[in-house]
Amino acid sequence: MPRFSEETQSNWTKPPSDSEETKLSNAERMVREEINEDPVLSGKSIEVFGQGSYANDTNVRLNSDIDINVRYTGGFYFDLPGGMSREDFGLNSHSEYSLDEFKNDFYGALVRKFGSESIKRKNKCITVLGNSYRVETDVVPTWNYRRYDNNGDYVLGAKLRADSGEYVVNYPKQHIENGKNKNANTSRRFKRLTRIYRKLRYKITDDGLPVSDSITSFLLEGLVWNVTKIF
Repeated sequence: MPRFSEETQSNWTKPPSDSEETKLSNAERMVREEINEDPVLSGKSIEVFGQGSYANDTNVRLNSDIDINVRYTGGFYFDLPGGMSREDFGLNSHSEYSLDEFKNDFYGALVRKFGSESIKRKNKCITVLGNSYRVETDVVPTWNYRRYDNNGDYVLGAKLRADSGEYVVNYPKQHIENGKNKNANTSRRFKRLTRIYRKLRYKITDDGLPVSDSITSFLLEGLVWNVTKIF
């Protein structure tokens, strides 16, 4: 007899509740209000959007933290093809602002808005701790990032600098859009299977069994992506 019944696995395919989109919208609005009210950030060009499991609709636990990307759009970092220079792409100017300054400014703004006891600075993000009326939210300060091709076209992503000094580049909006397309093309199997494997990982942990830190939720999503067939 299988350990997990078909009914259990069917339940695992579902989001935790019907209010997840509302939680994400509320978190985004909270961050936008903080930016608009802050004397330092209100004058800067900033884009706010959700990323991670909530934005991708693959979260499996109630009140799990929400990831919000706050991307500075008043400048950009870039990478060029080998053998080409800034001048080849007309990139002769640079911003006096920096990723470090942006993260520091955002941390200060969050402290002013919510108080230092409600804010926790982490290596790659700044967490607004949850309470009775808001879900814990990880705010990720990033900059626009451009990966140029030889013909001058570029792919737009997001770049962050961890407090440890590490730079990280990702493409959160493309991630969301690709997930939607994959889900539609697999008769909604992609996100349902992703939730099952994420739920199974939590179940193993809750049962006190060891789970490698290398087996992340993102890794499980990637594995499901590669085995889910398009119909």
